[in-house]
Amino acid sequence: MAELVFFTGTMDCGKSTLALQMDHNHAARGQRGIVLTQHDRAGEAVISSRLGLRHEAIEVSNEVDLWDLAVSAGVTLGGLDYVIADEVQFYLPEQIDQLARVVDELDVDVFAFGITADFKTLLFPGSRRLFELADRTQLLQVEALCWCGKRATHNARVVDGTMVVEGEQVVVGDTGDQTETPLVEYEVLCRRHFMRRMTSHAARAIGAEQMPFDLDVCPVPPSTFTDQSRGAAG
Repeated sequence: MAELVFFTGTMDCGKSTLALQMDHNHAARGQRGIVLTQHDRAGEAVISSRLGLRHEAIEVSNEVDLWDLAVSAGVTLGGLDYVIADEVQFYLPEQIDQLARVVDELDVDVFAFGITADFKTLLFPGSRRLFELADRTQLLQVEALCWCGKRATHNARVVDGTMVVEGEQVVVGDTGDQTETPLVEYEVLCRRHFMRRMTSHAARAIGAEQMPFDLDVCPVPPSTFTDQSRGAAG
């Protein structure tokens, strides 16, 4: 039976890379599918990975009915086997409902990819609705790392070098254009450094020897490396 699967994690954990890989694998087996995205940092109608991979996609504006889109794609392609939906945190809740309907009524697998929470640590509406409806939610195994080396759990917005916790929920950054004003970037942080607004830039500016409360280093449990070593050896 078809499923609605939500693949999630912080930025830099390989969501878009996996989305492109899954599309490639299914298409290579002769399956018919469509690829969706919204607000990709590389521009409209494209999925881009931080590894440099790119693929044309259908841009999902707020006006797009994803049920109608899937039905039309099925007619055009002579059938529809799967849907890849990237950046689903930006989709409207009703669009997530439409994706669930595609799974239930068309028996089409939908693979959704997106981050969970915004730079204020609040759930995105699209992600929240996926938690409520998805058949499975899968946390990606590739761990993004905070500048201190600990597992990153939060997405921080950095404007002109300073971390901010106020502003519009959706602001595209990390576009590669260093001339834009203001310059909006994103950085993944562990909870400790997110709560203290200690980005890598701030840490360098203060200097490790002056940093209060040992903010420069978050100890990584030895078991982390032990477990990984055992896994590699096994």
